[in-house]
Amino acid sequence: MSRLLAAITLPLSIALTIVVTILCSVPIIVAGLIKLLLPIPAVWRSISAFCNLMMYCWCSGLALLLNLNPWLKWDVEGLEGLNKKNWYLLICNHHSWADIVVLCVLFRKHIPMNKYFLKQQLAWVPFIGLACWALDMPFMRRYSRSYLIRHPERRGKDVETTRRSCEKFRTHPTTIVNFVEGSRFTEEKRAETRSPYKNLLPPKAAGIAMALNVLGSQFDKLLDVTLCYPENDRSPFFDMLSGKLSRIVVRINLVPVADELHGDYVSDKGFKRSFQLWLNNLWVEKDTLIEEIKSGNYK
Repeated sequence: MSRLLAAITLPLSIALTIVVTILCSVPIIVAGLIKLLLPIPAVWRSISAFCNLMMYCWCSGLALLLNLNPWLKWDVEGLEGLNKKNWYLLICNHHSWADIVVLCVLFRKHIPMNKYFLKQQLAWVPFIGLACWALDMPFMRRYSRSYLIRHPERRGKDVETTRRSCEKFRTHPTTIVNFVEGSRFTEEKRAETRSPYKNLLPPKAAGIAMALNVLGSQFDKLLDVTLCYPENDRSPFFDMLSGKLSRIVVRINLVPVADELHGDYVSDKGFKRSFQLWLNNLWVEKDTLIEEIKSGNYK
C-alpha cells in the first residue's frame, strides 16, 4: 500500500511543486528584467519588495504541499523571540535539497525573507540567475587553493565579492542564510574532506566572517540552525516529494553577535584563527546534537 501511495504522491508532488514554482518565479523573472533595464534606486526598492512578496507566496505554496502529508511531524525548538523587523545571519548544516524547503517554510512568518549565499556560477544560469539576482541573493565567488597558487592576484577577490553582495542589505531588515559547509553532506564528501565530524563537513568561515564584518552591529542575532531527518536520513528530499517524510527536527539557537566576531578575516591572521576556532567549536556542538537526535537520546 505504501509503495502504491508513493507512486501516486511522487508525480503529483512534483507536478504541484513545478506549478507553484512557475507561478511565483515568472513574475520574479519579469521584475528582474525591469530591474535590469531601469537602474533607478526607487524602482529597485519597489521590485525588491515585490520579489520578496512572490518569494513568500512560493514558501506558502510549499507549506501547503507539505501539509498534504498527514504523517509529517515538525519537531521545532527555538522560534521564540524572532522578529521580521530584525537583521539575522542564519547558519545551518546542509544535508539535502529539502533543507531549503524547510528553512523557507519554517521561517517565512518569523524573520525577514531568507537570502541565500549562492555560488557565483549560478548567476549565469538562464532564468535562474536572473531570478536570484532580482531577489537580491548574495553571490559568492570561491577560488580553490591550487587556483590561487597559480593566480595570486585573485587572492581576496572572493571576499570582495561577498562584501559587495552584503552592502545592499544595510537599508532594510534581512536574513542572510549561509550553508557554511559549502556543499550537501554525503559520506563520500565526508571522507574526501577528511571531516572530523560524524554528520557534518568542515565549515568554511570566510563567507559569514565577511557578512559580519560588512553589516557589523546591524545583525541583531546569529541564528545557529540544526536540521535533521531522523527517520529519512538517506533521502529526505525524495521522501518529501513522495509523501514518506515522517519527521523534521529543527533546533534553533540564538547566538549573540559579540564584538569578538567582528574583524578583518583577510588580513588579520590572529582574528582568522580565533574565528575559525569559534566556528569549529560550534560545529562540534552541532555534530553532537545531530548524533543525539538520530540516536533518540536528545532531551
